[in-house]
Amino acid sequence: MANLTGPFVARFQPPITLSEPAFSKLDGLTVAVKDNFDVAGSVTGAGNPEWADDQAPAQKHASVVETLLDHGAALSGKAHMDELAYSLMGINARYGTPENPAAPSRVPGGSSSGSAAAVAAKLADIGLGSDTGGSVRLPSSFCGLFGWRPTHGLISADGLLPLAKSYDVPGFMTRDLATLDVLGSIFAADQSAESDIKLVYPSDIWRLCEEETAAALKAALPKGDRNDSPLLPGDDIRTLLPVFRIHQGYEIWQQFGNWVEKREPAFGPGIRDRFAMASKIAPDDFAAAQEKRKAFRAHLGKVLRPGTIMVYPTTPGPAPLLTADNAEVEDFRNRALSMLAVAGHGGLPQISIPLAAVKGSPVGLSLVAAPGSDRLLIETAKHFL
Repeated sequence: MANLTGPFVARFQPPITLSEPAFSKLDGLTVAVKDNFDVAGSVTGAGNPEWADDQAPAQKHASVVETLLDHGAALSGKAHMDELAYSLMGINARYGTPENPAAPSRVPGGSSSGSAAAVAAKLADIGLGSDTGGSVRLPSSFCGLFGWRPTHGLISADGLLPLAKSYDVPGFMTRDLATLDVLGSIFAADQSAESDIKLVYPSDIWRLCEEETAAALKAALPKGDRNDSPLLPGDDIRTLLPVFRIHQGYEIWQQFGNWVEKREPAFGPGIRDRFAMASKIAPDDFAAAQEKRKAFRAHLGKVLRPGTIMVYPTTPGPAPLLTADNAEVEDFRNRALSMLAVAGHGGLPQISIPLAAVKGSPVGLSLVAAPGSDRLLIETAKHFL
């Protein structure tokens, strides 16, 4: 298949709108919709040609899409993504890799690759993506965007093709914080944006970051004392990664296993390997991962008191080069997932801010807090700009 550089699976000409939206907060703003969300009349292809071939056009819009339309937004098109969302770098062996407009020699990040690329290229104002293991936060960092992974369950996932339901959330990418603020006022309208704030900078997460990236982000931080106590005293934050892989992988196989075995899709190399791994996860291993996740969530409940916000890099560094070898990309991916798994395991909201550049490429800083703190994070982000 051709190696595509454009972000869209299909452009809507004209853009899809409601003739009489109920509200006007998003009037004049366009949305690139990741191709795992239903748009009525379009096939939800999820970045995989066999899956797309097996689907009929959606009968109705996904809930989050409907809400965006109700507030006056216009749908620009369906955006490319990694196969079935089971990846992180934005490299799709079946359809190609969308260009990263902020760093064309580097990967765009995934799995919400097309949504991020469309916003970074100013082809859309809002990128609608999904985030299971980092698929909104990581491409936001790579493409120089603001990214919001909401509290798990805050935004309805109705009409989103599941990957791992206990981690999946719809999320958003924008070029400016003002647009993200408006989205927060729509999707987290009942939350307060005010609280006494305590910022903490967990040293064990910062240590996973490349030295040059950590230095660039620290230089851009507001001045003042920094609490840098580790999130997991006496433990290694990287222990979160195998728990995530087992827990997520088991859920993914429950979602797609029967279809994969029956259809035998010609997955790209990384996707194929991950599904093979997921197929071998035993129920006892999943149960053990569930217990470890439960213990970590209990720990987070003690650490993240009201108003406490963790501050740390979104990713270990700038996006890997398109020419990077598999070993280099895998090492980066492992460190990134260890950092991203914190919010995933905890169902926490996370905001990524494009705060610095390394080697001419964007790097993001993240704010993470207790569930239900989404609007507080967006408000706090204003003080970092």
